[in-house]
Amino acid sequence: MKKLSSNLTFQVLTAITLGIVVGSLFPTFGAALKPIGDTFINLIKMLIAPIIFLTVVLGIGSMGDMKKVGRVGGKALLYFEIVTTLALVIGITAANLAQPGVGIDARASVATQTATQAAEASKYTAQASEMNWVEFFTHIVPHSVVGAFAEGDVLQVLLFAVLFGVAVGRIPRQYSEPLMQTFSRLSHATFGVLALVMKLAPLGAFGGMAFTIGKYGIATLLPLGKLMLVVYLTMFLFIFVVLNAVMRFYGLSLWRYLGFIREEILLVLGTSSSESALPRMIDKMERYGCSRSVAGLVIPTGYSFNLDGTSIYLSIATIFLAQAFGIQLPISQQLTIIGILMLTSKGAAGVTGSGFIVLASTLAATKVIPVEGVALLLGVDRFMSEARAITNVIGNGVATLIIAKSENEFDEAKHQLALQGLSVPEEETLEKVA
Repeated sequence: MKKLSSNLTFQVLTAITLGIVVGSLFPTFGAALKPIGDTFINLIKMLIAPIIFLTVVLGIGSMGDMKKVGRVGGKALLYFEIVTTLALVIGITAANLAQPGVGIDARASVATQTATQAAEASKYTAQASEMNWVEFFTHIVPHSVVGAFAEGDVLQVLLFAVLFGVAVGRIPRQYSEPLMQTFSRLSHATFGVLALVMKLAPLGAFGGMAFTIGKYGIATLLPLGKLMLVVYLTMFLFIFVVLNAVMRFYGLSLWRYLGFIREEILLVLGTSSSESALPRMIDKMERYGCSRSVAGLVIPTGYSFNLDGTSIYLSIATIFLAQAFGIQLPISQQLTIIGILMLTSKGAAGVTGSGFIVLASTLAATKVIPVEGVALLLGVDRFMSEARAITNVIGNGVATLIIAKSENEFDEAKHQLALQGLSVPEEETLEKVA
């Protein structure tokens, strides 16, 4: 019993259950617990930039081959585009078959929305109108290195880390080796801090779930239950059919992989943010057999370019709103929507609510579906955010495994140790040595 109670999976699962109970029985109190979940996510985000930097520099610095770095990055981006486009097509197909928006009087629903809902919807609309996708890509280059770390911008930190790692690999060995040893020690220490933060994971999951249930209430799911069902079933099929087929092709087991990252999945479920699992996913993928350089490159990049769950949600939500407003979309317009979503979905980060902003920007770009229709989704978006985030995390891990396999950067011996439960987290390796 003592061993079970000290297990992080058990602790987080218990915390999520308690959060649901508290949010249901004491909604006002549950909604007031939002700062707990937000503080935990901020603690995780505090570590994302240094972990990405140290992981990528150590991986590329030891590899020292710019061509290989470019090849891994190119393969990753190609994989991301193919898989996310497939996710968009699957989402639109599911929405057309299930027709979750048929029978909903969207105009009446939007007209009778509360002042709070109207204000929140207008906020997302305003944010969408400000989004500039050229600026998004040029923003990848930071104004300063300090600014990139201070703001915790994943892509900016990743770019600097790649350049720094390549530079370290090119300098004479007598200078690079001491530097790499220092970075290795810093990496262990940073993951040690992560281990301390993760002790608060159950508290963060409890606060996040209590807030979600307390503020929105399970009753809010009933009017849009069909949409929720379509979204969840589509993501389930995407994971267990599409991603499963991809992994089987490369000789990997989806079920064993999901079992290995179960703690990260539960953490994302409790916090509704895929960023909460980012640092641990880098370490988990390395322990599962991927090389440090591949895990360090693919995981952070995937958080902006490989959002499978977000892509499915955006495509279904767009068609749902068209159906709710009684707007007939011919195949040509649906193909146009897929094209727009191929761009706009890359702007969604791994934090709660960003997919909602991207949806508003997509509707604004199509100029066919009223942007104010996003108000219909406010009540259930938080619940669908959890499904999006979990699918995103699973998809990024799969992408890392596939790229590592294709580059012969996959260590089968480490993989077998992971499957047997014998792999050691980075933060514990120094303790083992001591």
